[in-house]
Amino acid sequence: MEGLAIPGVTAHSACVNRHRTLVAWQRSHELAVEVHRAARRLPASERFELGSQLRRAAVSAAANIAEGSGRYGKAEFAHSLSIALGSLSEVDALLKIARDLGYLDGVSLDRLDQLRDRASAATYVLQRSLRQAAQT
Repeated sequence: MEGLAIPGVTAHSACVNRHRTLVAWQRSHELAVEVHRAARRLPASERFELGSQLRRAAVSAAANIAEGSGRYGKAEFAHSLSIALGSLSEVDALLKIARDLGYLDGVSLDRLDQLRDRASAATYVLQRSLRQAAQT
């Protein structure tokens, strides 16, 4: 179709990369990056236990949003967002454990909590809009 092509962008790449335009993915991605940085500051004895679990949960949130955005139907996407929200709740629980054990300083924890809150809110809004659209 002439006039619809964007130079350098194929239909496949536009579909595969569309998650990058989603605020929920952007915020979850930012959280995952910051969690990785914070996990490096954990005591050596916790880097492969608590740190690994924390990193996996944060990455899972961003990955599930990306995966869901590549799915065909809105219901499948909404389901992937539900999984992402579960991963974000897991990040919250793990951060509280790290805080209670004194592994991360208050400033770092406040920043990670803020990023997680923002990622959760954006993911929830996206999920709610998909479910409302599926009902109409």
